[in-house]
This record gives sequence, C-alpha cells and structure tokens, in this order.
Amino acid sequence: MKDFNGLVVPTFDDVLAAHERIAPYIHRTPVLTSSYLNALTGAELFFKCENFQKAGAFKVRGACNAVFGLSEEMAARGVATHSSGNHALSLSYAAGQRGIPCHVVMPRTAPQAKKDAVRGYGGVITECEPSTSSREAVFAEVQAWTGAEFVHPYNDLRVIAGQATCSRELLEQVEGLDAVVAPIGGGGMISGTCLTLSTLAPEMKIYAAEPLNADDAARSFRAGHIIADDAPETVADGLKVPLKELTWHFVSKNVADVLTASEDQIVEAMKLIWKRMKLVMEPSSAVPLACILANRDRFRGQRVGVIVTGGNVDLDSLPWMK
Repeated sequence: MKDFNGLVVPTFDDVLAAHERIAPYIHRTPVLTSSYLNALTGAELFFKCENFQKAGAFKVRGACNAVFGLSEEMAARGVATHSSGNHALSLSYAAGQRGIPCHVVMPRTAPQAKKDAVRGYGGVITECEPSTSSREAVFAEVQAWTGAEFVHPYNDLRVIAGQATCSRELLEQVEGLDAVVAPIGGGGMISGTCLTLSTLAPEMKIYAAEPLNADDAARSFRAGHIIADDAPETVADGLKVPLKELTWHFVSKNVADVLTASEDQIVEAMKLIWKRMKLVMEPSSAVPLACILANRDRFRGQRVGVIVTGGNVDLDSLPWMK
C-alpha cells in the first residue's frame, strides 16, 4: 500500500499477495480469439474470458482477496456490500467458501439470474431502489444491524488488488499487446488493469469502455474531476455506478481515453460475440467490443486485449428480445 496525499492505494506487491491468496478459489481463465472479429475490426483481438470465472465474473478475484484477507475476528461478523449483481454474487461465493455470513443490498431491478445466484451461494438480499443514493442509504441500515465488514464493490484497495490479477494473467498469456480495453462503471477492473500495466507494461495503452447512456466516467475524464450520475438507464446493468476516489486515482493517472458506445451498438456487439464466438456474456462485457467497432481507426493493426468481465445474463430476458 502507498499513501498519495492521504489516499492509501494498493501497489503491485499487493497484487502479487492477492494472486497467491486467491489462487485456490479462482480459475485462470482462458484467452480466446476470433478471425471474424479480427477481420471486422482490423485489429488482433484477444478476449480474456472472465465469463468462465468462478461465479461467472471477474469480481470473484477482488471479493476473495477481501474475504480471505480478514482476520478471524473480523470474519466472524461476516461481510456486507451493495451491488447490482456480480459483486454481490461474487462476495456471496467468497463468504461461502470461508463459511461466513454475507449480506447484500441489491436494486429491485437487478437481473433475476443474479439474485438467484446470490441466494444460491448463501447471500442474504435486501432490496433497494435502482439508484446510487438508495443503495447507499439502505446499505447503511443493513451494516448498522449486522456489524458486518463492508467490502465495497470497487472503492476498496483489497478489491482493486484482486481485480489486478486478471490483467497480470493476460500479460502472461499473450505477448506483445499494444492496448487493453475493459469496461468501466465504478472502475474496479480498470483500476486493477492500470495497477498491473503501469508496473509491468507502462508503454501499453489502457482504454475504458462505457455506455453512452451512463457516460459519467467519460465526462469525468474530460472535466478532470468526478462527475457522478445517480440512476442512469442502460442495458449494461453492471456499469451504472459512478467512480469514487480510489478508482478515480487510477483512471485519471493511467487511462489513455474513455470511449463510449450507444445502446444499439452494445446489443449488436453482444449478439456478434454470442453468434461468432459462442460466448455467453452479459451486456456490460460487450461494451469494449462495441467501442472498438466504433473506433476502428484507433485500433487498426494493433494487438488488443479485451477483458470479458462476466457472463451472468438473464436468458429469459435477452436485450434483443425486447
């Protein structure tokens, strides 16, 4: 850990420790390619498939690092969080592996598949309205009566160190990358990517991919300070939350640009990957490809890592069915 004017941030030593700590509880996910998508984009794309991760999402990395880093005394009180889905089910998975309670505040509009997964892993759900303010207010009540350890979905140095292990694996699996593109909501994955690449491959460009309908990170990046939306509407349900001080630290210092894609572009990219790569991914995971397709000139001729963040999609309510 390192102190930046009172803000304590994780270092690459924390990433190495996290990777060792979580190794028994995660998959080393594969990297897949598609000649069709390479031809379509003019780039060589390497998809790091966290949709094959335990609990179906990259967030298991950060959740396991936080849970298994707790002292016995802290663990006995359990853990708690607020999340639209993947962090909720990932923390429930990690807590279940350690045998401790997990309390989760979720928006009532969260995909049913994610709610079912949380309960399947033993998590206890309290629902809230679909806004950041409601999530935080309801969570304060839950934490007050449970006394559980708060594991923030992304503004937590333990979580960021865990997420950074994904890009560490990617660099070991693929040589000579020019850039990495990852989705951005609250910024946990992109911060972990920044932490790893700034240490191991500082010449590599890092792009954050965001829905145009929830473009607070793009506007923050251009303004030079955090701009937070309370309740944006987008098909990419995992990317609705705003940046916080820890993730903003990494985004503002290391990201080359924040790219955006429309709702139609996101759904089309999702359909393309389902059709051509046979990969079950959720809309949030399709945003990087959508942004690459919308910015072909920027990526043409490059070797690009694309982080597929999760595959927890409601099969009864796919976006192209609406």
